[in-house]
Amino acid sequence: MTVPSSDHTTTDPGLTPPPGCPAHTATGAGGVARLYGPAAETDPMGLYEKLRAAHGPVAPVLLEGDVRSWLVLGYMENRDVASRATQFTRDSRIWHGWTTGEIDTTNSPLLPLIAWRPDCACADGDDHQRLRGAVTASLDQFDQRGVRRHITRFAHQLIDEFCADGKAELIDQFTEHLPMLVLTHLLGMPDAYGPKLVRNCRDLIKGSADAVALNAKLVETLEQLVAAKRVMPGHDVASVLMSHEARLSDEEVLHHLRLMLLAGYETTVNLMANVLRMVVIDPRFRGSLAGGQMTLPEAVEQVLWDEPPLMVTPARWATGDTTLGGQEIKAGDMLMLGLAAGNADQVIRPSSSTRVHHNRAHLAFSTGTHECPGQDIARVIADTGIDILLTRLPDINLAIPEEELTWRSSTWARHLTALPVKFAPRTAEARDVLVPLPAPPVASSAMPPEQRCPVPEPDPTARPEPRASWRARLMRFLRRR
Repeated sequence: MTVPSSDHTTTDPGLTPPPGCPAHTATGAGGVARLYGPAAETDPMGLYEKLRAAHGPVAPVLLEGDVRSWLVLGYMENRDVASRATQFTRDSRIWHGWTTGEIDTTNSPLLPLIAWRPDCACADGDDHQRLRGAVTASLDQFDQRGVRRHITRFAHQLIDEFCADGKAELIDQFTEHLPMLVLTHLLGMPDAYGPKLVRNCRDLIKGSADAVALNAKLVETLEQLVAAKRVMPGHDVASVLMSHEARLSDEEVLHHLRLMLLAGYETTVNLMANVLRMVVIDPRFRGSLAGGQMTLPEAVEQVLWDEPPLMVTPARWATGDTTLGGQEIKAGDMLMLGLAAGNADQVIRPSSSTRVHHNRAHLAFSTGTHECPGQDIARVIADTGIDILLTRLPDINLAIPEEELTWRSSTWARHLTALPVKFAPRTAEARDVLVPLPAPPVASSAMPPEQRCPVPEPDPTARPEPRASWRARLMRFLRRR
């Protein structure tokens, strides 16, 4: 079977739509499965497995607007595509879809994600090395201790706003805001930009109808940032990109800031939401944390295997005719990397229940030369933010039945729409005075919030005592109950 190229027609019989889904919403012309619509939104992992059963490790699919593509489902095939830049390039300008009228080149929601831009994600070879070197240098200037201090400050600010209520909706009040506050600070933006950019980035990646307009607003904001940093540079990503020996143009600086903001925000929000959901609904997961069988960073790696923040990531384009996973790929064909499907491939993971939290061989941050350069910052935001939340609210529990949780899915990711929780109310003033956080992070004071005494003035000559872990506090709380 061959995916339709510029001179092909669809001949694949396709899949049987999942129960309850009309055929025309689950499949497109000729029966090729869509990666959008009800079937993909309600059960994306189920759709991937149906595709794998019907086509093997590489399957033909349709993206928004019935744009044709291949979806790479196999673990080894994902690594193969990501590692062979000469065969599968990131430069979308070779795609035959631009010239066949297959895509609306003015308003398609795919444009912000697949159109070529002057950044390292769209380059290969020497140009990629030049641009990625500047990105890596801009991120390496921040030591983890310094990043944790910023995360700690922002996390406490967010928790202070709801800790006295005894309840919160963690997606809207915590996980969607903490990563943006940290990222805008690291990129060199004023803190006030964070809340404004949350909806913009979320809806742009979701592929909403106004994605092109939202992208234009984001670019305008970043143009203003670049102009400001040319006049007054600082200790931030934007300034390092400008001063790096790679001599990036203002346009290249702008598009790298856009890339880091979008990719870093989306992955970190989803990662935090997925970890917190497991903490509040799965007693075995929480028990492993509290009992010491699993550390919080290990829990994060487990979630990166089970529920990667991006389920599908764009994109590669075949530079010539080739064969992949038993399929004939034509020059100019587009391929999407199925990160979630690859992580679940039984060739490397026979059972989805297998605990793999000690293993970082997952595809959550892609692989090869284009593996996410900011993944360690995403991990430290998730580790530190969740640690602080559990330290301050060790009795946090889900406020609704688990089956009432809902999700919003797009081609690229699956988002938990809300995570309502409840806990004993606490005043913002009752929180611990923090000491600098070493790596890996430690957590809270040994004394429960309701028994804390006023904090005396610190002795500048005294050496701070290490704080007890939130795990110990949680165990004490469970014993009291």
